[in-house]
Amino acid sequence: MSALRTRQLVEKIAGRATSDGDGVKLTRVFGGQGPERFDPFLMLDEFGSDEASDYIGGFPSHPHRGFETVTYMLEGRMLHEDHLGNRGLLEPGGVQWMTAGRGIIHSEMPQQSSGLMRGFQLWINLPAEQKMQPASYQDMPADAFPFHSIPGGQLKMIAGTLRVANQTLSGPIQDKPTEPLYVDLHLEPNQAFDTSIAEYLNALVYVYEGAVRIGEADLQTSQLGRLDAGEQLSILSGTGGARVLILAGKPLREPVVQYGPFVMNSREEIEQTLRDYRSGQLAG
Repeated sequence: MSALRTRQLVEKIAGRATSDGDGVKLTRVFGGQGPERFDPFLMLDEFGSDEASDYIGGFPSHPHRGFETVTYMLEGRMLHEDHLGNRGLLEPGGVQWMTAGRGIIHSEMPQQSSGLMRGFQLWINLPAEQKMQPASYQDMPADAFPFHSIPGGQLKMIAGTLRVANQTLSGPIQDKPTEPLYVDLHLEPNQAFDTSIAEYLNALVYVYEGAVRIGEADLQTSQLGRLDAGEQLSILSGTGGARVLILAGKPLREPVVQYGPFVMNSREEIEQTLRDYRSGQLAG
């Protein structure tokens, strides 16, 4: 029997500073050009500041169609409201998983005027046959995502299932078309983490604190590693420990045509989306 193949880094990406919404300062880890490299993921943003002027404008009412957004709060409080009448307060450790589907118009506004606001937003594509499903969302508090102790650290399962140190750990988000795995991993200094990830899933590792080594390559804070195919993932933390996001998902291998907050499969579908939005039918 041949040995299992360990995934290696094939690309290293440094997040870039930008702003979105009403002037919210953030780091765009990836997004925009070359989406097929990250399939089924479309974008990852990290936001984090203790200067209220960097986030107080929030994300006023705006539309989406054709994909899912996942907001994971580390610190701070954000209020979600949408055209369906949904209203939810996202607090530290909480997650909102929103399926825009055929269309949603929502806002995400800070519920604080001082202190630290920190977290991530991930965009995940939907397959063509599910892009026009009714919009929906789940707001889940921090206690839905407990940290699990593992050798050399702890981890939080947001989505998917992972086998670690003879434990099977599952997040509350399951049964999504792209089979997403979303893990927040904290490692103490100089600790090894090993797990298996199905070979057919595309996998990414983002370091948001500290540094890690994967194979012969190093990843520093605010760097994303795109991994090749394989059944195993091995991560070694640096001398200061590390906090990383592990993301994996089933690639859709479909055309991606994006225009701002709309993600469809063809230019014609984008043009129809724009007509629907202008006529008030996008979220009808």
